[in-house]
Amino acid sequence: MSGDEQPDLPGLLGSRLCHDLISPVGAIGNGLELLNMSSGARREEMQLVADSLAQAQARIRFYRVAFGLSREDQAMGTPELCDTLDGVYGAGRLHVVWDPVGEVARPAARLAFLMVLCVEAALARGGRITVSRDRRSWRVVGTGPRLRDLGPYWALLEGGLCDEVLTPERVQFPLLVQQAGTLGLRLAVSAGDGGVTLEATPA
Repeated sequence: MSGDEQPDLPGLLGSRLCHDLISPVGAIGNGLELLNMSSGARREEMQLVADSLAQAQARIRFYRVAFGLSREDQAMGTPELCDTLDGVYGAGRLHVVWDPVGEVARPAARLAFLMVLCVEAALARGGRITVSRDRRSWRVVGTGPRLRDLGPYWALLEGGLCDEVLTPERVQFPLLVQQAGTLGLRLAVSAGDGGVTLEATPA
């Protein structure tokens, strides 16, 4: 690493955590398979544990994209992206639709996943999120029965100051600002009673 090169410390941390967690979580899955083969295993309890494990594995895959390292020479295809989103949101109150077709460079996928997390934070009772792309521009639209007031955080995305104390569940907002800047994109938010639209367009 040269003296002028700044390491992506949040990305390194995210990648390290996901890497260290995926092995023990996978081992739990192997243990569940062995238990399922034993006659003493109770189906209902085993299914509950299996569902929780699948959710944990999906979250790790999602966080690896959103918070891990992202290089321009890495890409993700539509099936992998949709599978990752379905694993996290497929069975809950929030449904995410991924419209872009074809491969997406890992830095752009990171941007899109961070945008999804920001919009998700506004949907207090779940709803629907749609992700679309037009060349370099990204658009994430969220609709739901009730929206949280995230005005200070929306201001942060648009270059303003946020007077709220940053909490762990809102860390995606400054990370999105950082990622958009890295990609040369400008963020814009439109929030109202019906939903919220978050856009990233060339600056």
